[in-house]
Amino acid sequence: MKRLMFAALALSAAALASAQPCPDKNLMYWQAFPPGGESDLSARHQQVVLRKKCPAVETVIQYKAGAGGALMWSQMNTLPGDGANVVGVNLPHLVLQPLEGTVQYKTEDVTPVFWYHFTPDALVVPEQSPLKSFADFIKAAKAEPGRLNLAGSGLNSANHLAHQRLNLAFEVKTTYVPFKGTGDLAMAVLGGHVDATMTYTTFAIGNKGKVRALAVAMEQRHPLLPDVPTFRELGVDWVDGAYRGVGVPKSAPPETMRRVAELFAALNADAEMKELAAKSGFELVNVGVDRMDGFMKERARVYTGLARQMGLGAKP
Repeated sequence: MKRLMFAALALSAAALASAQPCPDKNLMYWQAFPPGGESDLSARHQQVVLRKKCPAVETVIQYKAGAGGALMWSQMNTLPGDGANVVGVNLPHLVLQPLEGTVQYKTEDVTPVFWYHFTPDALVVPEQSPLKSFADFIKAAKAEPGRLNLAGSGLNSANHLAHQRLNLAFEVKTTYVPFKGTGDLAMAVLGGHVDATMTYTTFAIGNKGKVRALAVAMEQRHPLLPDVPTFRELGVDWVDGAYRGVGVPKSAPPETMRRVAELFAALNADAEMKELAAKSGFELVNVGVDRMDGFMKERARVYTGLARQMGLGAKP
C-alpha cells in the first residue's frame, strides 16, 4: 500500500524535468543536520548527478546543524530568495517541532518546493548486541522497563515519533537518547554505547556487518534486508518513516520556486540517481509545487494525530 501511495502522490519526474535548463549560478545547498546522515548522503548524491548534468555548476553543501534541524529552519528566511540558496527540509520534523512550542519557527514559515524521497523506520542494534531478534528486544524491554537506551536523530523528529510508537504499540518502556543527526549517533551505535537506535533502513543498509536490523516499518520486507521482518509481520500496522526535500526562503517568487522544483525533479529522474537511491535504501518520490499544499495538509493531519496519541508535541 505504501508503494501504491508513492505512485499515487508522485508527479512524473520525467515530465517535470523535460528541457530543464542548468542553473545560471552555483547552488548553495544548506543542510539542517551534521555530515554523515541521510540528509547529507542525499545531498551528495544530488551533487554528483547535478555535476554530470551541468558541469559548470558547483553544488556547495553548507551545514547549520542544531535543535534537530530547527536552527536552520528558523533562519532559512534570512537567506536570499534567488533560487541559488536552497535548504534541505524534513517531515515529520516540520510539523512536530512547532507543535511542541519551543522552536523559533512555525510550519507555515518553511516553504518546501519538492519532496524527493522517503526512508522507512527501522529498529537497529549493534552487531555485537545480545539482542538477536525483535522477540529478544521485547523480552529485554519488558524485563527491565526503561533500561534499554535507543538513540535517535533529534527531538520531535521522525525517530522520536517512531520511538514513542514502538513503546506504545508493544507496551514497553525504553529511553530515547537524541543526537544532532544520524551521523552523530553512528559512533554511539557502532561502539555499543547505546542498546539500539530507532533509525531508518538507510542506516541499516549502509552499516551492514556492523549493525543488525530487527524490524522495518514497510509494507513488505526490504529487498536489501530480506531477513528482517516488517512491523506488520510482528502484529502492528506500522508503515512510516521520514520524507526529505528541498525548500526556499519565503521571499523567492513563484517562478523561482517552480524552477528549483523542476531542477530536483530532473535529478530524481536521472538513471544514476535511481541507482544511488536504490543502493542506499531511499524510496524516491516526486512531490512538486503543484501538489505541495495538498500533500502538506495531509501530512500535517496524520502527524498531528499521531503526535497527540503518543504524547508528543504538547508543552509540559
